[in-house]
Amino acid sequence: MGYEFTIKSAGIDEKVIRREKPADLVMALVEVKADAIVSRLKSTAQFDVEAHSTLLITADRVVVYEGIIREKPSSKEEAREFIKGYSGGQAEVVGSVLVTILKTGKRRGGWDRAEVYFYSIPDEVIDSLINKGFTLNVARGLMLEHPMTLPFVEAMVGKTDTVMGLPKALTEKCILEAL
Repeated sequence: MGYEFTIKSAGIDEKVIRREKPADLVMALVEVKADAIVSRLKSTAQFDVEAHSTLLITADRVVVYEGIIREKPSSKEEAREFIKGYSGGQAEVVGSVLVTILKTGKRRGGWDRAEVYFYSIPDEVIDSLINKGFTLNVARGLMLEHPMTLPFVEAMVGKTDTVMGLPKALTEKCILEAL
Protein backbone atom coordinates (compact mmCIF):
# COMPACT_ATOMS: atom_id res chain seq x y z
CA MET A 1 0.00 0.00 0.00
CA GLY A 2 3.06 2.23 0.16
CA TYR A 3 2.83 3.52 3.73
CA GLU A 4 5.51 3.65 6.41
CA PHE A 5 4.21 2.00 9.53
CA THR A 6 4.98 0.74 13.00
CA ILE A 7 3.15 -2.19 14.55
CA LYS A 8 1.94 -1.77 18.13
CA SER A 9 0.04 -4.24 20.25
CA ALA A 10 -3.07 -2.92 21.96
CA GLY A 11 -2.42 -5.19 24.93
CA ILE A 12 -6.10 -5.85 25.56
CA ASP A 13 -7.94 -9.00 26.59
CA GLU A 14 -10.10 -9.58 23.53
CA LYS A 15 -12.05 -12.38 25.21
CA VAL A 16 -13.81 -9.94 27.56
CA ILE A 17 -15.35 -8.06 24.63
CA ARG A 18 -18.49 -9.87 23.51
CA ARG A 19 -21.11 -9.10 20.90
CA GLU A 20 -23.74 -11.37 19.40
CA LYS A 21 -23.16 -10.43 15.75
CA PRO A 22 -19.73 -11.00 14.17
CA ALA A 23 -19.63 -7.57 12.49
CA ASP A 24 -20.50 -5.87 15.79
CA LEU A 25 -17.78 -7.85 17.57
CA VAL A 26 -14.98 -7.02 15.14
CA MET A 27 -15.97 -3.35 15.15
CA ALA A 28 -16.02 -3.28 18.97
CA LEU A 29 -12.59 -4.95 19.04
CA VAL A 30 -10.99 -2.37 16.74
CA GLU A 31 -12.53 0.48 18.75
CA VAL A 32 -11.15 -0.89 22.04
CA LYS A 33 -7.76 -1.53 20.44
CA ALA A 34 -7.65 2.04 19.13
CA ASP A 35 -8.68 3.46 22.51
CA ALA A 36 -5.94 1.47 24.27
CA ILE A 37 -3.21 2.50 21.83
CA VAL A 38 -4.26 6.17 21.78
CA SER A 39 -4.29 6.21 25.59
CA ARG A 40 -0.78 4.75 25.70
CA LEU A 41 0.49 7.15 23.05
CA LYS A 42 -0.97 10.18 24.86
CA SER A 43 1.08 9.30 27.93
CA THR A 44 4.32 9.82 25.98
CA ALA A 45 6.07 13.09 25.21
CA GLN A 46 6.16 12.15 21.50
CA PHE A 47 2.36 12.18 21.10
CA ASP A 48 2.05 15.83 20.06
CA VAL A 49 4.82 15.44 17.48
CA GLU A 50 3.53 12.13 16.10
CA ALA A 51 -0.14 13.14 16.10
CA HIS A 52 0.35 15.69 13.32
CA SER A 53 1.27 13.09 10.72
CA THR A 54 0.00 9.79 12.05
CA LEU A 55 -2.99 7.64 11.27
CA LEU A 56 -3.71 4.78 13.63
CA ILE A 57 -5.08 1.70 11.88
CA THR A 58 -6.54 -1.09 13.98
CA ALA A 59 -7.87 -4.32 12.52
CA ASP A 60 -9.35 -7.61 13.64
CA ARG A 61 -11.12 -10.66 12.31
CA VAL A 62 -13.19 -13.54 13.54
CA VAL A 63 -14.48 -16.69 11.94
CA VAL A 64 -18.06 -17.87 12.03
CA TYR A 65 -18.58 -21.62 11.85
CA GLU A 66 -22.08 -23.08 12.04
CA GLY A 67 -23.34 -19.77 13.45
CA ILE A 68 -20.74 -19.65 16.24
CA ILE A 69 -18.08 -16.92 16.41
CA ARG A 70 -14.56 -18.31 16.66
CA GLU A 71 -11.52 -16.31 17.61
CA LYS A 72 -8.04 -17.58 18.43
CA PRO A 73 -8.21 -21.05 19.97
CA SER A 74 -7.22 -21.14 23.64
CA SER A 75 -5.67 -24.61 23.54
CA LYS A 76 -4.37 -27.29 21.18
CA GLU A 77 -7.53 -29.28 21.83
CA GLU A 78 -9.72 -26.36 20.81
CA ALA A 79 -7.56 -25.80 17.70
CA ARG A 80 -8.03 -29.47 16.76
CA GLU A 81 -11.81 -29.15 17.22
CA PHE A 82 -11.87 -26.01 15.04
CA ILE A 83 -9.86 -27.54 12.18
CA LYS A 84 -11.76 -30.86 12.24
CA GLY A 85 -14.96 -28.84 11.93
CA TYR A 86 -13.71 -26.97 8.86
CA SER A 87 -12.59 -30.21 7.20
CA GLY A 88 -14.91 -30.78 4.25
CA GLY A 89 -16.95 -27.75 5.29
CA GLN A 90 -17.15 -24.00 5.11
CA ALA A 91 -16.46 -21.00 7.36
CA GLU A 92 -17.17 -17.28 7.11
CA VAL A 93 -14.47 -14.73 7.93
CA VAL A 94 -15.52 -11.28 9.15
CA GLY A 95 -12.80 -8.64 9.35
CA SER A 96 -12.78 -4.98 10.34
CA VAL A 97 -10.58 -1.91 10.03
CA LEU A 98 -10.71 1.35 11.96
CA VAL A 99 -8.69 4.42 10.98
CA THR A 100 -8.13 7.10 13.62
CA ILE A 101 -6.58 10.47 12.84
CA LEU A 102 -4.50 11.08 15.96
CA LYS A 103 -4.47 14.87 15.62
CA THR A 104 -8.28 15.21 15.57
CA GLY A 105 -9.53 11.90 16.94
CA LYS A 106 -11.75 11.47 13.87
CA ARG A 107 -12.47 7.81 13.10
CA ARG A 108 -13.82 5.85 10.18
CA GLY A 109 -14.23 2.12 10.08
CA GLY A 110 -15.88 -0.72 8.29
CA TRP A 111 -16.06 -4.46 7.96
CA ASP A 112 -15.99 -7.04 5.21
CA ARG A 113 -16.71 -10.74 4.94
CA ALA A 114 -15.57 -13.73 2.90
CA GLU A 115 -16.36 -17.43 2.81
CA VAL A 116 -13.81 -20.24 2.75
CA TYR A 117 -14.62 -23.76 1.58
CA PHE A 118 -12.38 -26.66 2.58
CA TYR A 119 -11.62 -30.09 1.22
CA SER A 120 -11.30 -32.86 3.80
CA ILE A 121 -8.20 -32.25 5.96
CA PRO A 122 -6.46 -35.50 7.02
CA ASP A 123 -5.87 -36.06 10.75
CA GLU A 124 -2.08 -36.27 10.22
CA VAL A 125 -2.09 -32.78 8.66
CA ILE A 126 -4.16 -31.43 11.55
CA ASP A 127 -1.77 -33.05 14.06
CA SER A 128 1.27 -31.64 12.27
CA LEU A 129 -0.17 -28.09 12.15
CA ILE A 130 -0.98 -28.22 15.85
CA ASN A 131 2.35 -29.76 16.88
CA LYS A 132 4.28 -27.13 14.91
CA GLY A 133 2.39 -24.35 16.72
CA PHE A 134 0.68 -22.81 13.69
CA THR A 135 -2.78 -22.76 15.22
CA LEU A 136 -2.96 -20.81 18.48
CA ASN A 137 -2.21 -17.28 17.29
CA VAL A 138 -4.72 -16.86 14.48
CA ALA A 139 -8.48 -16.49 14.27
CA ARG A 140 -10.06 -19.79 13.28
CA GLY A 141 -6.94 -21.73 14.40
CA LEU A 142 -5.80 -22.09 10.82
CA MET A 143 -3.43 -20.05 8.63
CA LEU A 144 -4.87 -20.46 5.15
CA GLU A 145 -1.67 -19.29 3.48
CA HIS A 146 0.44 -21.93 5.23
CA PRO A 147 1.87 -24.49 2.74
CA MET A 148 0.38 -27.36 4.75
CA THR A 149 -3.08 -25.76 4.75
CA LEU A 150 -3.36 -24.22 1.29
CA PRO A 151 -3.90 -27.53 -0.58
CA PHE A 152 -7.06 -28.09 1.48
CA VAL A 153 -8.69 -24.75 0.61
CA GLU A 154 -11.24 -25.59 -2.07
CA ALA A 155 -12.47 -22.04 -2.74
CA MET A 156 -12.77 -18.53 -1.34
CA VAL A 157 -15.73 -16.28 -2.01
CA GLY A 158 -14.68 -12.72 -1.29
CA LYS A 159 -11.36 -10.94 -1.11
CA THR A 160 -8.27 -12.90 -0.08
CA ASP A 161 -7.06 -10.06 2.15
CA THR A 162 -10.32 -10.20 4.10
CA VAL A 163 -9.29 -13.72 5.10
CA MET A 164 -5.58 -13.07 5.66
CA GLY A 165 -3.60 -9.90 6.06
CA LEU A 166 -4.95 -6.36 6.12
CA PRO A 167 -7.99 -5.76 3.89
CA LYS A 168 -6.40 -3.22 1.53
CA ALA A 169 -9.48 -1.85 -0.25
CA LEU A 170 -11.37 -1.47 3.03
CA THR A 171 -8.35 0.19 4.66
CA GLU A 172 -7.94 2.66 1.77
CA LYS A 173 -11.67 3.46 1.88
CA CYS A 174 -11.52 4.13 5.64
CA ILE A 175 -8.40 6.30 5.23
CA LEU A 176 -10.05 8.41 2.52
CA GLU A 177 -13.23 8.80 4.58
CA ALA A 178 -11.24 9.77 7.69
CA LEU A 179 -9.19 12.37 5.86
